[in-house]
Amino acid sequence: MHTLLLAGAFGSSWGPAVASETIKKTEKKSVSKSSASRIELKSKAGQVAAAVAAADVALTPEELEIAQKIEVGEVACELGVSVSVKADPHKPGYFDIQGKKFKFRMVPVVTSTGALRLQDERAGAVWLQLANKSMLMSQKAGARLADACMSPNQLAVTRAMEKDPPPSLLEPAVKPIAAASSSPMAIEPNPHPTMQAGVTKPPTPPVSAPGQ
Repeated sequence: MHTLLLAGAFGSSWGPAVASETIKKTEKKSVSKSSASRIELKSKAGQVAAAVAAADVALTPEELEIAQKIEVGEVACELGVSVSVKADPHKPGYFDIQGKKFKFRMVPVVTSTGALRLQDERAGAVWLQLANKSMLMSQKAGARLADACMSPNQLAVTRAMEKDPPPSLLEPAVKPIAAASSSPMAIEPNPHPTMQAGVTKPPTPPVSAPGQ
């Protein structure tokens, strides 16, 4: 009898506690399942992105020709910025452009200006290589991430241009003809009629007065 009363007393006090503990365990399980689902989704998204990146498109002969002219290596730029340009040994024509705060996967783009251009279309970044310098631009931000980047070859071109500057496009190709002298030209008098056309006439004899 006492046992039943004790059991009933403890049962009435334990009931809410047991129910609360059961609810907490259920919530923890649901949270764990939700976290696992999110992690699984992120993992699958990462796998899809990796698969898309791995499926690099084959480049055209013109693009591969541009790739052969790209200066590779660690390139020093102005303001202490440096850019690493690495060609992918497994994917001809593909480049990894990397710096302190950026990393891009780029491919050559054919241009009509003659400049060598690499582009990461998804990130909106462009690496432009000229004869004397290169620059990295962000089309999305509308700004240059690195400027005046020079490889050893580009530095040599820059120094050569400083010694022998190329003609400016604003200067005329032909020098203007010197203006005519402002002093009046001497005008020779017309020759005597007898001297024209190289004919020499004998002088006219004097006329004698009447009575002489």
